[in-house]
Amino acid sequence: MSEPTKYALPEDRIPTSWVNLIPDLPGEPLPPLSPATMEPAGPPDLAPIFPMALIEQEVSGEPEVEIPDEVREIYSLWRPTPLFRARRLERALDTPAHIYYKYEGVSPAGSHKPNSAVPQAYYNREAGTRKLVTETGAGQWGSSLALACRLFGLECEVFMVGVSYDQKPYRRAMIETWGATIHRSPSELTEAGRSQASHPSGSLGIAISEAVEVAAAAEDTNYALGSVLNHVCLHQTVIGQECIEQLELAGEYPDVVIGCVGGGSNFAGVAFPFLRRRLREGGATRFVAAEPSACPTLTRGEYRYDFGDTVGMTPLMPMYTLGHDFVPPELHSGGLRYHGDSPLVSALVKAGVVDAVAIAQTSAFAAAIRFAETEGIIPAPEAAHAIRAAIDEAEAAKEAAEERVILFNLSGHGHFDMSAYDAYHRGELADLEFSEADMEAALARLPETPAIA
Repeated sequence: MSEPTKYALPEDRIPTSWVNLIPDLPGEPLPPLSPATMEPAGPPDLAPIFPMALIEQEVSGEPEVEIPDEVREIYSLWRPTPLFRARRLERALDTPAHIYYKYEGVSPAGSHKPNSAVPQAYYNREAGTRKLVTETGAGQWGSSLALACRLFGLECEVFMVGVSYDQKPYRRAMIETWGATIHRSPSELTEAGRSQASHPSGSLGIAISEAVEVAAAAEDTNYALGSVLNHVCLHQTVIGQECIEQLELAGEYPDVVIGCVGGGSNFAGVAFPFLRRRLREGGATRFVAAEPSACPTLTRGEYRYDFGDTVGMTPLMPMYTLGHDFVPPELHSGGLRYHGDSPLVSALVKAGVVDAVAIAQTSAFAAAIRFAETEGIIPAPEAAHAIRAAIDEAEAAKEAAEERVILFNLSGHGHFDMSAYDAYHRGELADLEFSEADMEAALARLPETPAIA
């Protein structure tokens, strides 16, 4: 027992500010574009669906944004989250690497998503919003926003991606337990949903279109997004800030930082505080964004202006994209089935500061099983991609005989994903094919926009 397994911080070490990486990005940030004019979008383009406080955070150039006391008080229900040294996994791999994981599955919703759901609900309540509408893939974001709305007295309506709605009935029950209304997307409730009836499995892009349509139609209703946007990535940086302090307790600093990537919030949360140090002070820390090979936005997509939703209701954002109406295969990592990515994460990949890797579904689940067998925690399929990347890094360290320090974000537990594990154990989980032809066709349908260098 002389070697610590977990590193904990007291509640008074919950960060007091979020880290805004925008001032440190290489080059000038590219603005979103209004779909009506193709000119840079401003607050009037976002005001119909977001409160002004979040719009200001979206474009802020301040290096830090203060966290309201009421938000920190709710954070204290589960934050600071523990940092673990994966000693049993290290022994199983026979690696000289030191593997650490930040476990966000201890939140009430079982993932990192409440880190942004709580402040989004707070700022909307302060602005007099009555109801929030959102999308969700695997259900982690939908359940987190349902909880946050319950805590702040707001109504909540969720459009859940069809394939995940079918695969994860207990996530639906969790969302309803916290008082939210939930619909299978695409639905018959919106024009956007009806227009996508030919894609019954749904996608995050379709669900976003439905939620935005509902929010834009009512003055007392706003939209809340669980990833991609700058203010969402901002809120998640509590993760990495805590990691810095916890690794100081361990007397270490990471050689590589890893997160899974669908829209980018999980990766941003763990990586951005370390990235700020790398961009300001230099150093050799590497950053790895792990995505599914069936929806390889960063590794196979193009860096273009594109809509954040399928129907084309949102501003166009500069990002790696597969095309806004590209519908990914029905992989079990529902939170990673998104055609685009965070503009901030995309800019960092484009600049060569962040590396992206694509991981096959069965390879991710094999890593998840190995992790569960050694560390005990059954991870969400999304987080399994980060585990796979961490194991690959540890095996590379063994090959090179290097004592490498690896940090990854374990962004959620897999308690509602056991049907996927069951399919894996029965040999029925396949590696789904990515269609290059479908991507090329979707990219060809993008609107004419200014070229990105």
